[in-house]
Amino acid sequence: MSLRLRRLLAVTAAAAAAVSVTLPVTTAGAADRVTLDAAPAWTHAARAAGATPSTAPVRLTAVLPLRDADAAERLALAVSTPGDAQFGHYLTAAQWRNRFAPTDATVATVTSWLRAHRFTVTAVPANHRYVAFSGSAGAANAAFGTGLTNYVKDGARVTAPSKAVTVPAGLAASITGITGLDTSARMTPTHSTQGAAPDASGPPNPRPHAAAPDASGPPNPRPHASGPPDPRPKDELPPPGAVFRNAPPCSDFFGQKLVPNVPQPLATPLTYAPCGYIPDQLRSAYGLTASQSLGLDGRGASVAIVDAYASPTIFDDAATYARLNDSRHPLRASQFRQLLPATFTDTEACDAAGWYGEESLDVEAVHGTAPAASILYVGASSCNDVDIVAAVNSVVDNDLAQIISNSYGNAGEVSATDAAEEHQTYMQAAAQGITVLFSSGDAGDNIAATGTRQPDYPAADPFVTAVGGTSLGVGDRGQYLFETGWGNNRSVLTNGAWTPFPGTFRGGGGGGTSFVWDQPRYQLGVVPTAIANVNGNGPHRAVPDLALLGDPNTGYLVGQTQQFPDGTFRYSQYRIGGTSLSCPLLAGIQAVANQIARRPLGFLNPTVYQLAGSAAFKDIKSRAVTSGVVRVDYVNGADDTDGTITSLRTLNDTGTIFARPGYDDVTGVGTPNGAAYLAAVSRPPVPLSRRH
Repeated sequence: MSLRLRRLLAVTAAAAAAVSVTLPVTTAGAADRVTLDAAPAWTHAARAAGATPSTAPVRLTAVLPLRDADAAERLALAVSTPGDAQFGHYLTAAQWRNRFAPTDATVATVTSWLRAHRFTVTAVPANHRYVAFSGSAGAANAAFGTGLTNYVKDGARVTAPSKAVTVPAGLAASITGITGLDTSARMTPTHSTQGAAPDASGPPNPRPHAAAPDASGPPNPRPHASGPPDPRPKDELPPPGAVFRNAPPCSDFFGQKLVPNVPQPLATPLTYAPCGYIPDQLRSAYGLTASQSLGLDGRGASVAIVDAYASPTIFDDAATYARLNDSRHPLRASQFRQLLPATFTDTEACDAAGWYGEESLDVEAVHGTAPAASILYVGASSCNDVDIVAAVNSVVDNDLAQIISNSYGNAGEVSATDAAEEHQTYMQAAAQGITVLFSSGDAGDNIAATGTRQPDYPAADPFVTAVGGTSLGVGDRGQYLFETGWGNNRSVLTNGAWTPFPGTFRGGGGGGTSFVWDQPRYQLGVVPTAIANVNGNGPHRAVPDLALLGDPNTGYLVGQTQQFPDGTFRYSQYRIGGTSLSCPLLAGIQAVANQIARRPLGFLNPTVYQLAGSAAFKDIKSRAVTSGVVRVDYVNGADDTDGTITSLRTLNDTGTIFARPGYDDVTGVGTPNGAAYLAAVSRPPVPLSRRH
């Protein structure tokens, strides 16, 4: 597996052509400077809106190179691979820094140069991953030759370099790249309710949502929080946004309520969508009930959840949710804590309140599958890549948790510089025995989102476990009925007919094959060549690695405080999905596996692929579209004042990626098979080739 920087510097062009960018070389016409990164590919077709004013503030990071990156990669893989002599012999954060972190001298060289160019150095983490600094657009142009320009991208005004990013030749050995110059580089939550409004289709709409059944209490003029001390930042965040409710009828379990007097275009009779599965139903369907009855509930394990911003009512909401839907497993104040920044930024551009639903889903899903695990919520200061990456790095570099759940991502792969910065953190996590999970995305093959068939990033990083999405049928006794790849098309009931049919794409589990990353060793022999080399450029990293429930039409019930039409704030419950659900569900299951193993299990992929095809996973095999559910949605999202829309959502409409026997690019190696998965992953087998 080649994870070195030369592979990082291959980026995907918008037209699906891979554009190679080499290591720093002399820039034409500037013999004393070298190129770190090209201008973003999207700027070539974007509408420029003038030069960025020289006084405009910028917040940037200088990414520093590891010492002996090849040795760091080899070690991270060795401690993660069953059968290797170093398996499970993790480093501490201090040991990683001593062996691989950039030196103090490198940091001093970079910070001195930045200050000399009128920048203010704002942060350097203990592992010297980067130097954060701030200044003006004029200073950035002078220092990096970037020609910062304002553009209109996807309807938003952003800033990006119009020219290559360069530095003096003498500094090139000390800086891998500069991030933050492209302000369109923002993470998006991967959750979805797929409501009636057109803007709920495709990539998730990060607005807050709520839905019936309503478990609201007395109205509150403002949301409040209690429970454990809340380290509130100095800047007040916006209150929760408008309520969203799923309209009745809906089913308590899959297939409970058949839909009368409508066309039946599929092999399976249409039923009303589940109202939202609750923890007991998912624990039962995924074979976790017996284990948890024996006390295997995640106790002693720790899960960090990273998102942007912070819901002001998160503990009260999650505790209320557990009390109403999982009363045998309350969320205790001692189980939950938060790590928040001093201030938040870009709250309007990032729709800060829209992240509250993401946080609620993540916390409630982890607690649902690991009711006794400790949960640390880490809120980034914004949704900008540089801030979320810094939040993840803080968890890794301070050894704050055994597992990190990340339910967000960039639609499609990112620039070489951004990939290099994040990749180092994930490699360090593997070396330290920290499991890093990322949602694979909610836009399927990403063609609709980016124009190119490609996976999301960071899910595509080879040191990340990418979690895909499925549609799940749970029966009246909590039994597992079926599972398909998650991919929905939507048709509206119009004059007695489903129009159009089979409908328009409304979202699906992310997957595909990377243009950037070579095929990692652990996927060799498991991922079919037809997937690994689908781009025709040799075997590359395939996504996802495994999958769990993600379809919002067979989704999970969550609860949070929302703003009602009368202006008050109340707790209410609603069905939600997305690979934002898949990822924290796996984080909880993995916490239980850590408990069984009595140690952190670290980077999962080498173990997962060794177990491919075994009883540890349920193989999702069929690409046939044979079933669907019917939903009724309020037109205004809140009540029936403006009427309702009845729609059919097909299951397993996944486009150019699809389920098939063995590994596939929608569900990976399959879904965890309860006790068999827990036993296998906590006591991974030694490969035959490594047994003595």
